[in-house]
Amino acid sequence: MSKQFQGYLYLSLAMLLVGSTVVASKIIASGLPPFTATALRFAIALPLFLVLIRLTATPSPRATRRDWVILLLQAGAGSVGYTTLLISGLKFTPATDAGVIIGTLPVVSAAIAIVVLGERPQRSVLLAVALAAAGVLAIVFRPDADHPHSLAGSALIFGAVVCEGLFILLNKRLKTEIPPLALSSLMAGLGGAIAAPIALTELPWTGQMTVSAIAAVVYYALVPTVGGFVLWYAGLAKVSGSEASVFTALAPVSAVLLAFAVLGEPLALNQLLGIGCVLAAVVGIGLPASRTPSALSPQSKAQ
Repeated sequence: MSKQFQGYLYLSLAMLLVGSTVVASKIIASGLPPFTATALRFAIALPLFLVLIRLTATPSPRATRRDWVILLLQAGAGSVGYTTLLISGLKFTPATDAGVIIGTLPVVSAAIAIVVLGERPQRSVLLAVALAAAGVLAIVFRPDADHPHSLAGSALIFGAVVCEGLFILLNKRLKTEIPPLALSSLMAGLGGAIAAPIALTELPWTGQMTVSAIAAVVYYALVPTVGGFVLWYAGLAKVSGSEASVFTALAPVSAVLLAFAVLGEPLALNQLLGIGCVLAAVVGIGLPASRTPSALSPQSKAQ
């Protein structure tokens, strides 16, 4: 198995976990304020990251001042921005709608990779992105939808998508190579430091916190946060940003299916067709890499 194909596998698993955050956030939205939930998420995840660092003897990062600025932007955008905007949007929007909107992540991520990172993706990557986008459009087209659509909720969730796109690709601008586990710990620590002061202004102790919301935060902290962070950074170290953007299409697939299975929200035939397009895009880009070893080292790809 080539390093590139391993990267594709890690990215796929990470994005499936990202999709599950939609269901978790829908449950959290009914019982916790967004910044409180975000701060609690990282308060639970950070100690586990630190234990894993100790057990694996992961070296401490020696980042430059410029790298610290990028890390802070990543934490603010992805760690805090994505979570709080997603939870806030899901107060007004069904989880299936959120899954559809998250489906724009491949296009947003590809745009960031090209505009911000200056990458020039191969035609096969662009074709895969187009196929993934077609799948998203098939999911969006739902003439039989019988629930109200909130413009404000949709706008908040799209803002979360932009934050997630920045989060997953800004890593390519780092000059210092930081181990995935150390990088994940930094995201949790910085994210918690940003969210905690704002959480105090929400006065969470004056509201009604539900057991299901707290349980959803615990899941969010342990599975998508710890597992998802490590898997994504490990995969991103082996592929280009534009290639990684294709795999973000798995997030809406996971979100829509889990919203149907866990929350009981409806799933239409056109959504299944869209999911098929998304999976075809991911398989289409992944199979060639499984036969051809990557010609670029992780460090050269990160430049």
